[in-house]
Amino acid sequence: MSKGLFITATGTDIGKTYVTALIIKKLIDNGINAGYYKAALSDAEERNGILIPKDAEYVKSISGVRQDFDDMVSYAYKIAVSPHLAAKIEGNPVDIAKVKNDFSAVCSKFDYVTAEGSGGIVCPIRFDENVHIMLEDIITELKLPTLIIADAGLGTINSVILTIEYLKQRSIPVKGIILNNFDSKNIMHRDNKDMIEKLGNISVVGVIEQNADDINIDIELLKSLYDEVR
Repeated sequence: MSKGLFITATGTDIGKTYVTALIIKKLIDNGINAGYYKAALSDAEERNGILIPKDAEYVKSISGVRQDFDDMVSYAYKIAVSPHLAAKIEGNPVDIAKVKNDFSAVCSKFDYVTAEGSGGIVCPIRFDENVHIMLEDIITELKLPTLIIADAGLGTINSVILTIEYLKQRSIPVKGIILNNFDSKNIMHRDNKDMIEKLGNISVVGVIEQNADDINIDIELLKSLYDEVR
């Protein structure tokens, strides 16, 4: 039975793909059969007539995961906007049934599957006259717990606590927080970590220093964040 975890963030450009890549690298480096999945991706790049999902390409380059792009991403759009708007411009809106089937296919090949979200937690994935799909709907349909990625710097307490509360209101489990760009010598970063744990009643399970090539988290703790895929 495969295990899964959904990676979300407090906003866009927090380093979600970077951290996801390091998580998968950590699993693979410890001999674990680990894979990647993303339902919808924007800012794909066309090369020689082929659309390259850059987030998936980055994850492959950092983690060493062996997957074809078609297995990693269900929907890739060229324009760098929210998936719902990209689909309105380019066509090919997200179908939740395809997302579930594609995710299941990845789970059939890997023991641990890390699913990456789009943007922050409040992200419209499809919003047209026929269907409304938010990022939280994908998490719920895939029945996955979440891990929140946040920047270690100024303003992160507010962003993290609001994200936690949003997920709690929707009965989506939160397994922990990872702080990116963390500097252990910075008193504000240390205090942010402490206050997030106290105010959110949640653990900061790992920190990542700026431009690090590894994530500071015990492998057994990392594995415990994943739940069996149902």
